[in-house]
Amino acid sequence: MSNFRPSGARLWDSLMEFAAIGGTAKGGCNRQTLTDLDGQARALLQRQAEAAGATLTLDRLGNMVLTRPGRDPSRKPVAIGSHLDTQPTGGKFDGVLGVLAGLEVLRALHEAGVATEAPVTLVNWTNEEGARFSPPMMGSGAAMGIFTEAEVLAKQDSSGATFGGELARIGWAGSADPAALQGLGAYFELHIEQGPVLERLGLDLGIVTHALAQHWFEVTVTGEEAHGGSAMAGRRDAMMAAAEMMTAIERLALEAGARATVGRVTVHPDSRNVVPGRVWFSLDTRHDHEDDLAKLAAGLRAEAAAIGARRPGIAIEVADFWISPATPFDAGLVGRLRDSAVARGIPHQEMPTAIGHDAVYCARRVPSVMIFVPCHGGVSHNEAESITPEWAEAGLLVLADAVLATAGVAKG
Repeated sequence: MSNFRPSGARLWDSLMEFAAIGGTAKGGCNRQTLTDLDGQARALLQRQAEAAGATLTLDRLGNMVLTRPGRDPSRKPVAIGSHLDTQPTGGKFDGVLGVLAGLEVLRALHEAGVATEAPVTLVNWTNEEGARFSPPMMGSGAAMGIFTEAEVLAKQDSSGATFGGELARIGWAGSADPAALQGLGAYFELHIEQGPVLERLGLDLGIVTHALAQHWFEVTVTGEEAHGGSAMAGRRDAMMAAAEMMTAIERLALEAGARATVGRVTVHPDSRNVVPGRVWFSLDTRHDHEDDLAKLAAGLRAEAAAIGARRPGIAIEVADFWISPATPFDAGLVGRLRDSAVARGIPHQEMPTAIGHDAVYCARRVPSVMIFVPCHGGVSHNEAESITPEWAEAGLLVLADAVLATAGVAKG
C-alpha cells in the first residue's frame, strides 16, 4: 500500500479549479444549484472521475453517483460525498471540499492500481444549500426517504422556475432511482467546520459524533395598524411585541444552552409611518438533547402567551415548521477515523455538528460519519471563507485511510 498516496497538493489545485466556476470578484463562489454554472461544475467532475476509472449513474433528482468497482460485486459500496452547489455569496470550500477529496481518493486508488473489495463511490448531492430551492438537502433527503421525489421536483425558485424543469434544462436529469442510495454500505463526508472551535483550539481535525436536534418555528405576531403619529399608549404594536419576543428567545436559549436564530422577518404593512399590525419571523432552535429542546419550545410558547397577556390586543402564534431529531453517527466509522488520526499524529477532537449536512439525512438509513477541518474565524456562507492547504490535506488523509479500511484492500 506504500504506493497509495492521496495528494494534498492536487486536492488544493482542484479546489482552485472548481472555485473559478462561478468565482466572484471578492474571491468567493456563486454556483447555485441547477444553474448553468452548476452544470459546468458537474461536467468537470464527471470527466475527472471517469478518468480515474469511475462510472457515472445519474438519478432522477440529479444526484451524481460515480463508482469505482470493487472485486466483490456483492459488497455494498463505500461512499464519499458532499455537494458542489453554493450560496449566492458562498465560499470556495463549503461542500466542494468533500466532493473533491472523494475525487482525490479515486485518483489515488486508480494511480496505485489498488483493488478494493467493496466498490468505492463518490456522490455529488443535488441542492444541499437550499439557497435557490428550499428546503436544503433535497437530493439526499429524497434519496433517504425524508421527502418525496414529486415534492422536490415541483419546488419553485423565486422566479417560478421548478426544480424538475431546471434539472432537465441543464441536462442533468437521470433515470436511476434515488432510493437505491439507501443501499450504501457506509457514507463519509469531509466538510469545513463552519464554526471557530477547531481553529481556537489549534486542532487540525474534528471527528463528528452526532448532529444536534433541531426545531424550527414560524412566529406570527398580530396587532393592529395605527398612524405613526398616534399616541403610544393604547397601541397594538406588533413590532414592539415581536421585539420583546425576540429578546425573550435569546434569554431562554442562553439559559437552556441552546442555539436560537431569527433569520427572516416580514412586516405588514411595511410602511414608515404606520404602526405594524402583523410581524412574521422564522425561528431556528438547536440543542444536543431533544428533551431540552422540547422544554425550550414549551418555554417559548409560555413566553408568547405572557407577552400577549401584558399587551392587550396582541396575539402571538408559535407554529412548528420543521423538526429534526438528534442524529448519532456510526460508532464503528467514528472509531476508524479516530484510529487514522492517531496513527498519523493529527491533532483532533470529537465533536457534534450543529449544522445540517447530507450526512445527517444519510445517517437515518446508512452507517455514516463526518470529518471537520477548521476554517478561519469560523466564517462560512461568505465569500471570505478560507482554509489552509494543510487543513485540507489532514482531512483528506484521514478520510482516505478510513475509506480504505472500510472498503477493504483486495488480496491477491
